[in-house]
Amino acid sequence: MSDFKLRIDQIYTDYTNLIEQGNEEADDSTGFLTRYRYPVFTAAHIPPHWRYDLEETSNPYLAQRMGINAVFNPGAILWNGTTLLVMRVEGWDRKSFFAIAESTSGMDKFKVWDEPILLPQTENPDTNVYDMRLTAHEDGYVYGTFCTERKDPAGPAGDESSAVAACGIIRSKDLKSWERLPDLITYSGQQRNVVLHPEFVDGQYALYTRPQDGFIDTGKGGGIGFGLTESMERAEVKEETILDPKVYHTVKELKNGQGPTPIKTEKGWLHLAHGVRNTAAGLRYTLYMFVTSLDDPSKVIARPGGYFLAPEGAERVGDVSNVLFVNGWVEHPDGTVLIYYASSDTRIHVAKSSVGQLLDYCFNTPEDALTSHASVAQRLELIRKNRTMMEEMEYKNANQTFIG
Repeated sequence: MSDFKLRIDQIYTDYTNLIEQGNEEADDSTGFLTRYRYPVFTAAHIPPHWRYDLEETSNPYLAQRMGINAVFNPGAILWNGTTLLVMRVEGWDRKSFFAIAESTSGMDKFKVWDEPILLPQTENPDTNVYDMRLTAHEDGYVYGTFCTERKDPAGPAGDESSAVAACGIIRSKDLKSWERLPDLITYSGQQRNVVLHPEFVDGQYALYTRPQDGFIDTGKGGGIGFGLTESMERAEVKEETILDPKVYHTVKELKNGQGPTPIKTEKGWLHLAHGVRNTAAGLRYTLYMFVTSLDDPSKVIARPGGYFLAPEGAERVGDVSNVLFVNGWVEHPDGTVLIYYASSDTRIHVAKSSVGQLLDYCFNTPEDALTSHASVAQRLELIRKNRTMMEEMEYKNANQTFIG
């Protein structure tokens, strides 16, 4: 065997060892989820033949011709008992595209489908696409809503960074052939983080939106919005109501956005979202939760304070550091919920929870008190309740923490 073929063989051996690696639970003391030790997908999990030219005459040095920079922000769905991720894959050329990976466990050994998704184009072609949410709607289709980015035609001369964000829409019944629908029309500026509700509301399709004044800044339009459209074939939301606004000095003071499609439970719709605040070191993205009413999905009925999940350890390092983002989770028939979150725009992780744990978290975690004084009052209530309980139950060792 030639040296060239030996090197290819080694590349594929290393790749096979990587994608066959198992995962394991990591220590966690939150009580409402369990992290897993290893990322479920990284740039290295993309098959070598997507990155290398494997012909010796055209690539004698076996260089990567089309490298992968990062894989992150996946939409997720349970499909015929298998977990599918529609992942955002970013090449060295900065262009993002979508690829599907599947796993029987949902926690490890994800394998990519043969080819990435070649999105049909609208009359105004996408420059870049990313962050797809998947919704299995009661109309029988699986919809993908994603951000489509194009250069701002009204941008200043010479400014090659000004852009316009809109919501692109595709749908499928087999997740292999996709129909492209016209982009969502709204009347509130640009749109990101648009998610389709899985059921009709008042006979119409319901969408969670995130209106914003510009490509980056939300401006006066910040917050998670809610609106209705009669059709997804020409989706148009004429009126948006902000159901979850950004709030000063909270984890969502700068901007926030709906994550994956909400999960229906007996107590309400579970929502997972991202919130952004500014720090001296830059923006910090964390995840938080809330619940909306079964009768009226635009009405919040539980709003636990603080973040649900924040970047830790190596999760804080990457292309855009100190960021967690989520747009995919999967509920299993036994109530297990697997949450697929990305860290620092670089890699994909999984965390395990359950509907019961998430409902307990949402309904029994105090709401943000909004001031330091009120927050201390909440904590004092907890401390005094626990002191009384410990004294009554004679938890002598634990009670030492209250002494001195």
